[in-house]
This record gives sequence, structure tokens and C-alpha cells, in this order.
Amino acid sequence: MAEAQNNITVSGEGNQYVTFCLGDEEYGVDILKVQEIIGISPVTKVPYLPDFIKGVINLRGIVVPIVDLRLRFRLQAAEYTDRTCVVIVKVGERVVGMIVDAVSEVMEIEEAMIDAAPSFGSGVRTDFIDGMGKVEERLVLLLDIEKLFTEGEMQEISSVAGAEGLEEVAAGSAGEQAVETEGCVEGADARGRGGDQELLPQDAVQ
Repeated sequence: MAEAQNNITVSGEGNQYVTFCLGDEEYGVDILKVQEIIGISPVTKVPYLPDFIKGVINLRGIVVPIVDLRLRFRLQAAEYTDRTCVVIVKVGERVVGMIVDAVSEVMEIEEAMIDAAPSFGSGVRTDFIDGMGKVEERLVLLLDIEKLFTEGEMQEISSVAGAEGLEEVAAGSAGEQAVETEGCVEGADARGRGGDQELLPQDAVQ
């Protein structure tokens, strides 16, 4: 994949979250777990994988597994648009890209405004929900990235990135994988130097 010309580099500290949408629901990820946000681009397919693991991309020489969070959460698949983004996160020692419908904003949520995740019984996993952030009149589901995937799923994700020959396959399709991030982040202004953009709290969508 060609190096992104309009990457959105996310930086910050403290109790801040990068929020994104999947359908009508809003989710948040600790900003310290987010490395960057890029536009959707073609992926190199790998056979015999779960549906939610779409394949890999070559991100500046690093083979990054790409997962579709809609499919991971068993939501209905949706067509990718110019708002679709890939949130690059660090899960343990592995870099993973998560496809989301759109990135909303970076917001700060006080501890007092975060409730514990509700329990839906022993048959429903909620361990990856870190809490429910109350922001004005809406709720933001805060995700614990380290618990988002089961141990077995992480093994499959890691095996994809480490599969022999994938580096060459991904690099060979570099000319077809130019990243388009225009419109990817709702309401975010370009503030970076050169081709980079920074997504800052003051860029929040009202």
C-alpha cells in the first residue's frame, strides 16, 4: 500500500477517547491505544479466515491485519463509503486495523460520567466493554481493546500478519492501495504539517 498522503495522526493523553460510529451506536477507545486513523483501502485477502478478518494491508512496511468491527459485533454488513475509516490500534504487541463506519471526535469523559457495563447474563460477553460514558443526551460504549478479541481470535489475527509471503503479496499491490481519507473523519480540521492531519479535542463534532 502506498504511504498515506493524508493520514490522521491521533495524539493525546489523559482520560480521552477516540469515538466512532457503527450504525446508530457510538463507541469509544482510549486515545493512548490509537496510533492513527486512515481511510479505507483494498486489503490483501487471506483464505480460511473468520468473516470479520478481512485480510491485511501494508502500512509503511508493516503488515497490519484488518478486522471489520461490524462483523465482529455480529451487526449487518454495510457498504464502505468515503466516511469509512480504519482505526489503527495497538492490541498487546500486535498492531491491528479496525474498520468503522466513521470516526466522530476525540472527547474527554470524566470518571464520574462513566457507568459500569451492564450485565446481560452468563451467555453474553461484555468483558470488552470498559464502561458506558454519558455525554450530554447520549451513551458511548467504551471498549477495552485488550479484551475485544478472544485469545483464539488474537492467535488467528497474529497468524495472518506473520504468514509467510504476506509481506511480498501486500507490497506487490502497493500501486492499487492508495489511501483516500477525505471525508473520513467527521468535523476534523487538517492541522498537521505537510500531508499529516492531527485529530484534536477541539475538532469535536457539535
